[in-house]
This record gives sequence, C-alpha cells and structure tokens, in this order.
Amino acid sequence: IGNTVLHILVLQPNKTFACHMYSLILSYDRNKEGPGSLELIPNNEGLTPFKLAGVEGNTVMFQYLMQKRKHNLWSFGPLITVLYDLTEIDSWAEDQSFLELIVSTKKREARQILDLTPVKELVNLKWNMYGRPYFCFLALFYILYMVCFTMCCVYRPLKPRTGNKTSNRDNTIYVQKMLQESYVTYEDELRLVGELITVIGAVVILILEIPDILRVGAAKYFGQTILGGPFHIIVITYACMILVTMVMRLTSTTGEVVPMSFALVLGWCNVMYFARGFQMLGPFTIMIQKMIFGDLMRFCWLMAVVILGFASAFYIIFQTENPENLGQFYNYPMSLFTTFELFLTIIDGPANYDVDLPFMYSVVYFSFAIIATLLMLNLLIAMMGDTHWRVAHERDELWRAQVVATTVMLERKLPRCLWPRSGICGREYGLGDRWYLRVEDRVDPNKHKMMRYTEAFKAQDRDNYDKGLEKLEISKSILYKKELSALSLSRSTSRTSSHRGWEILRRNT
Repeated sequence: IGNTVLHILVLQPNKTFACHMYSLILSYDRNKEGPGSLELIPNNEGLTPFKLAGVEGNTVMFQYLMQKRKHNLWSFGPLITVLYDLTEIDSWAEDQSFLELIVSTKKREARQILDLTPVKELVNLKWNMYGRPYFCFLALFYILYMVCFTMCCVYRPLKPRTGNKTSNRDNTIYVQKMLQESYVTYEDELRLVGELITVIGAVVILILEIPDILRVGAAKYFGQTILGGPFHIIVITYACMILVTMVMRLTSTTGEVVPMSFALVLGWCNVMYFARGFQMLGPFTIMIQKMIFGDLMRFCWLMAVVILGFASAFYIIFQTENPENLGQFYNYPMSLFTTFELFLTIIDGPANYDVDLPFMYSVVYFSFAIIATLLMLNLLIAMMGDTHWRVAHERDELWRAQVVATTVMLERKLPRCLWPRSGICGREYGLGDRWYLRVEDRVDPNKHKMMRYTEAFKAQDRDNYDKGLEKLEISKSILYKKELSALSLSRSTSRTSSHRGWEILRRNT
C-alpha cells in the first residue's frame, strides 16, 4: 500500500504537498536502505517511483529525490563537491534503463530532466569518453562496408546477350551469368570476398536488431524517431534484401537487380543515421524523419489520387495515336511514370509540333498544371516549412536526446571490457557497494542571500494579505464604506511591508 501511495504522489500536480507526504511515508519504512525498501518496489509497468518521476517529466519530484540521494563530500568557500547516487540512473547494469525510458517517452517535459544534475554530467562523461569515439569508428566502418557492397554490385557477373530482340524498344545487351559462370577468374574470386563480407554484415545486423525488437516491442522500437525508429526499418530491410539477393544468386534466378538496387538505396540512406553524432547535423535528421513520416505520407495520398486520375486520362487520349510520334503515353505504366514526372516538374509537357495533337490533351494538361504545380506543390512546401519551424524550436533538446539514445545503444551492444562502468564505487568513501558520480559545483553566497531576503518580504506580504481577507470576512455586516476603508487599510499595510522588504533587499545588494 505504501509503495502504491508513493507512485500516486509522483503523479500529483501539487509538487510541494507530494514531496512532504513522500517524506512522511518513507519515515515509517523499516527497510529504508535494503532491497525491500518502498522506493525500490516497481509497479506493474516495472517502474519505481524514481523512474516514474522521470517518465512523467516531474522535474520537481526528480530533484527532490536526487537531493535525498546525494552526499556532500567537502566544501571550501563557494566550492562544493557532491557524490550523487547512480542507482537506477546509470544504464550499465539496468535491464530497463532510466535514460532509455526518458528518451522513449512521448512527453516533452521528460526530456528536460536530461539538463538536470547529475543526469547531464553522467551523459557528458559517457559520451565524451566512450560514446563519441566508438560511434565515429562505427560510422567509418559502415561507410567502408557500403563501399565494398557497392563495388560488388557495380562489377556483378554479366555476359553479352545471345538472343534476338523481341521489339524495337528492347535495349538489353547484357544478361546475368549463371552460378557456374560467376566465379571463374581472379577478379571473380576477389568479388566473392566482398560478397561474403556483405552477407556476413547483413547477418550481424539482423542478430543485433532482432533482440532489441523483442525486448522493447515493435511499435515502440520503430515508432520513436529519437531512438532512430525509421532507420531501424531501413537497416533491417536492407539486410533482408541482401539475403534475398544471395538466394537468387545461388539458385541462378534472374532478376537479382531488383533486391540489389533496393539494398543500395536503403544502405546508403542509412548513413544519415550517423549524423546524430554531430550537433550540426543531428537535428536535421529529426526534421527529415518528421517530414517524411508526417507531411510527406499525408501528401502522398493526395498525390496518388491526382496522378492516377490524370494518367488514366492521358492514356485514353493517346490510345488511338501513333506511339512513335509521342511515346510518353504509349502504355499505361509509362503514362503513370510520365504523369509523376510532370507532377514534380521534372520534365516539360510532352508535345510534337510536327503532328496534330488531340484537343482534349491541351484541356487536361492545363487543369493538371494548375492543380499539381501551382496548388499541391506549394501546399507541400508550406507543410514542410511549418514542420521545420516547430522542430527548430526544440532541436537542441532533440539532439541531446539523440545522444542519450545513442549512448545507451552503444553501451548495450559493446562488450563490458570496452565500456567500463562510469563513476566511483562507494566503498572508497565507506558508502557501500553503490556507485556514485562526483560533481563539483560553485555556490554563490550573494545569490542565496538575496533570495532569502526576497522570500522574507514576500512571505510578509502574503500574511498581511491573508489578514486583510479575514477582516473583510468578519465585517460583512458593516456598512459598505467601512468595508472599503478596511480594504484600503490592508492594501496600504501590504504596500508598506513590500516597500520595507525592497529597502532591505536594496541595502544588502
């Protein structure tokens, strides 16, 4: 029951009342430091009160709980050294990481905790010592891996075509080799080494990604842009395309160019994932993700309707015409592709002035240019501009969340020998087996002195105001003039007290 009440207090809007009640309940806890403590019992979602305060973005309760966990090591004048308990904060030995919970929640208030002590200092320590070097090395290794895969695709086994052309539009001169013909020369064996590296890399990607999907859940794993959700979809699809290409090569199935081309596009697009390691480029990946999966996805539905309608109209118009004079609409798939190019203004309107064009072509093309180019493209630009404006206001905050997510990901993937635990063991200071983070801070005494005087005369004004209200309630039966005089008296008293407080503050400043 006590643990349930602690979780309820974390969610209370009245922060001051919640903190006092939290301390009161813990004062009756018999196991304050042991494993049976009320603060360490999780709820049905696996969240302790401390983790729940982080997920809900309750910065007041989080700071209150951290003040209870800190130990003042020494102080010298304005300098003070504090040891902060990293229990439940450090993701090194946690199955459900506190940092991962913060960056995966949809509440923006939770990301403000990343700027608070000691979370900010812990993330900076991990990122600067281990995260950034490992991430840059991983980016370089991935780029070299993609260069190897690209070279294998460029020099894939082809042979001259032996069959005759089936039509005048047939332009094929090379065809794919069979498996027995693909690995004969020294160059083929060299390419085989690169292909083996590519396949091994695809298998490693699947081995690393699938456990995280099962642990976090597909919806949360692929849906969070800060965690790199769209990039996880890209890299998993890339690995699957590599395996499909390998199966088609081993079975001598024609058409391997389809999965191979998809893999090339997806693999090189995934390089943008490593931009999150740089403050200049990281926020732009967030903008690209939000534009693609927000604005562009909605816009594509409207674009598909317009293209289907006008492409069908163009095909019907030129269905009776000679395709040699105007071949952009000679069949229905080519009509769709040509209309798509016209929609994006990649090409101009096809026309042949040596022959007579159907009258309806001019009418349909005129309406298509008005709807597609002038209306819909400008609508897309306006939508993307609005998304850019919204993301730009919180891009630094989003980049810090990206850094935290990347740090937690690397800490889980890398062996323990390459990523030692951050902080100081409590046994060095006689604080048990817990780990602590040492933070040095500078306290300005003048600032605290001024704040103390400010709070003093604010409290005095508040008391005088309450007394004035009590006088008004007691004197309800008195005449209206007496009520006004009592109100003016209370205001003058409050004004005098406020003036006295400002004089004290001005004198001490």
